[in-house]
Amino acid sequence: MKTVLMVAEKPSLAQSIAKILSRGNMSSRKGLNGACSVHEYAGSFVGQSAHFKMTSVCGHVMTLDFIGKYNSWDKVDPAELFSKAPTEKKEANPKLTMVKFLQVEGRGCDYIVLWLDCDKEGENICFEVLDAVLPVMNKPRSTERTVYRAKFSSITDTDICNAMNHLGEPNRNEALSVDARQELDLRIGCAFTRFQTKYFQGKYGNLDSSLISFGPCQTPTLGFCVERHDKIQSFKPETYWVLQAKVNPEKENSLTLDWDRVRVFDREVAQMFLNITKMEKEAKVESVSKKEKVKQRPLALNTVEMLRVASAALGMGPQHAMQIAERLYTQGYISYPRTETTHYPENFDLKGCLRQQANNPYWAETVKALLSEGINRPRKGHDAGDHPPITPMRAATEAELGGDGWRLYEYITRHFIATVSADCKYLQTTISFSIGPERFTCIGKVVTSPGFTEIMPWHSIPLEESLPHCERGDVFPIGEIKLLEKQTSPPDYLTEAELITLMEKHGIGTDASIPVHINNICQRNYVTVESGRRLKPTNLGIVLVHGYYKIDAELVLPTIRSAVEKQLNLIALGKANYHQVLEHTLDIFKRKFHYFVDSIAGMDELMEVSFSPLAATGKPLSRCGKCHRFMKYIQAKPSRLHCSHCDDTYSLPQNGTIKLYKELRCPLDDFELVLWSSGSRGKSYPLCPYCYNHPPFRDMKKGMGCNECTHPTCQHSLSMLGIGQCVECDNGVLVLDSTSGPKWKMACNKCNVVVHFFENAHKVRVSPETCDSCDAALVDVDFNKAKSPLPGDETQHSGCVFCDPVFQDLVELKHAAMRHPMHRGGQGKRQGRGRGKGRRPGGRPNPKKPKDKMAALAAYFV
Repeated sequence: MKTVLMVAEKPSLAQSIAKILSRGNMSSRKGLNGACSVHEYAGSFVGQSAHFKMTSVCGHVMTLDFIGKYNSWDKVDPAELFSKAPTEKKEANPKLTMVKFLQVEGRGCDYIVLWLDCDKEGENICFEVLDAVLPVMNKPRSTERTVYRAKFSSITDTDICNAMNHLGEPNRNEALSVDARQELDLRIGCAFTRFQTKYFQGKYGNLDSSLISFGPCQTPTLGFCVERHDKIQSFKPETYWVLQAKVNPEKENSLTLDWDRVRVFDREVAQMFLNITKMEKEAKVESVSKKEKVKQRPLALNTVEMLRVASAALGMGPQHAMQIAERLYTQGYISYPRTETTHYPENFDLKGCLRQQANNPYWAETVKALLSEGINRPRKGHDAGDHPPITPMRAATEAELGGDGWRLYEYITRHFIATVSADCKYLQTTISFSIGPERFTCIGKVVTSPGFTEIMPWHSIPLEESLPHCERGDVFPIGEIKLLEKQTSPPDYLTEAELITLMEKHGIGTDASIPVHINNICQRNYVTVESGRRLKPTNLGIVLVHGYYKIDAELVLPTIRSAVEKQLNLIALGKANYHQVLEHTLDIFKRKFHYFVDSIAGMDELMEVSFSPLAATGKPLSRCGKCHRFMKYIQAKPSRLHCSHCDDTYSLPQNGTIKLYKELRCPLDDFELVLWSSGSRGKSYPLCPYCYNHPPFRDMKKGMGCNECTHPTCQHSLSMLGIGQCVECDNGVLVLDSTSGPKWKMACNKCNVVVHFFENAHKVRVSPETCDSCDAALVDVDFNKAKSPLPGDETQHSGCVFCDPVFQDLVELKHAAMRHPMHRGGQGKRQGRGRGKGRRPGGRPNPKKPKDKMAALAAYFV
């Protein structure tokens, strides 16, 4: 019997697809990485009996990065990143051991069927899976085909079974276009980002951004926001005048007429028109016209329109809306949410999708009426050749989806029903009046057939006062004529919906990446999201864009990125060479980078106006070990210490508070220690600013505090305060927080485990003695006499935190409340560092994990 391995993009998708194909007759088990399950069942494949194994990845298996040494910001010239720096594919999430998992499941398989998402990213992941699996699969006989690709747009029985019966091949060209985009974004983005981050953070203290990033798509996105800001700032209001007339066709009602000239900008001219018309007592009807008009039903829904509506009408950010749409898709409620197409293929089962909605109380009547009277064929839209428009695939209730999930699903469903509904028809009556030589108009609309506006009432024709019945030559008495003085108003800041429109128009990003680019400029503190989801650029965002315009406008204009996107699309179509496009584009940006570096003074002049130099920023905090003068603590991200006398800057741990630590000094360099804390429910530890940036011992790395310092005798070091090996992570040591009394705690120096113990004790000290059972350091505890938990009014006790029965009920394990993942030294997250096995610094043996105590501590998790 042959074995077929099938791989989907997410665990939930794998389960849904396997359930459909196996008709529920499958067995499931966890994979070795714990994140992905394997669903097995028997069936037939290419005309023979087969054993199927359906599993998944978790998005991209691999990610592109520079090889080791080129990831150092300090040792590598950013210019080298354009060509000299080699790149390599690394596992996207090493903790998942996805390559090993795929190889274990793929070993001995005869065929592989790829069920990855059907877009360019999905094609790219196909080849990442193949690179891992093909070497361990059974070798095929001569011309036998072993690799298959399933194409589908929704998780329905019909679509999945149809995909299984019409298997194709993965598209190498589309995968290459993604490889090209990844390499371009990595090399260009890292080079510019590293240079400008180091240059400006080394000069200014109040930039309030941990990373001054550049991105080939991100920067033009920011450019649109700043362009609108500049228009607002440079706007000069102009006064204009409007002539308004009211006539009284009936005694009770008056009718307001619109002036055909609309407005004039000259006060004297406006006054002249007012004087002329004021002499008249009656308004004469010059013409009456009635015309049937149509408001067309919407085009079928694609990604960009869904994101626009989600932001403008539902108040959801584009990235949040995309995450919800992906969840609805994987649960089988909607079709694939990443599509540029607004045209349904001829064979699409529109009636089948509509029938699914026949029992929903919100639109059941509309749906049943359409099914009985016959649906309208959706308008002919754009066919991008990717996926059908976004369509509801099964019925749902608000209770099932909840909150934002229901709101987005409801809109998608209403939009779909509207596309197969009739157009809205209305009768427009236009009455033209003359008052002296001036012409005025009045327009009225009466809906004759509401059509799609019944299901999308926000598009309905607004109710207007009914116009009087009249004919040419009729006259009406004039109620009043007056001159209104008004002013032109500036445009408002761009909404997310308007920005999405601009990005689509200029080819910046794809339907999948547009939300990411908008989210990036918000995260980098380049724009803030104001009420109405309007994007207001910050001072930093404005200065950056103005600086790019000053040095090289093409860095911020959408033209060059749009041209690159076209080249990437040509790679996907097989019409352009991957290597040539890569080489040509990198050569252009390399030249731009060198010119940018040479001309950085132009941007710096703008920075000087808006931001303060390091020496003038921050407040004095701790003394420098070199000059013994106070260094200033700069709180704006990335927080750091700066000695203006020595002109040295020292990185600090981020996302916490920093304060002076008892005016104690480091025995190695005489710098005053500071205390970092993530809050009362978090963890804290002291650190020496100099050691933190310049590790003093070979087994220490940049970004280590005193709780990881291997100094053998310093009272603040790991050697003196370390108690035992962490009960959760492999490399961490639980270290006493000597500042935490009277609510004492010890915290892991690698992960976020915190152990609370000995509340209300006067003193807690780490003893030089160790536990005979688990090698953990013993602790000496001196309790408050009035609150001592010890028997017989005892106040002092020495024992092992893990093994001593007296301490058993005084230990509580928690997870530290972290504001954000902690960034060491402002350089981003790094993997945990192990100190290896054997003996601890200072001669004390490494404690063993107390296995029997693990279960007891786990019970205290909160």
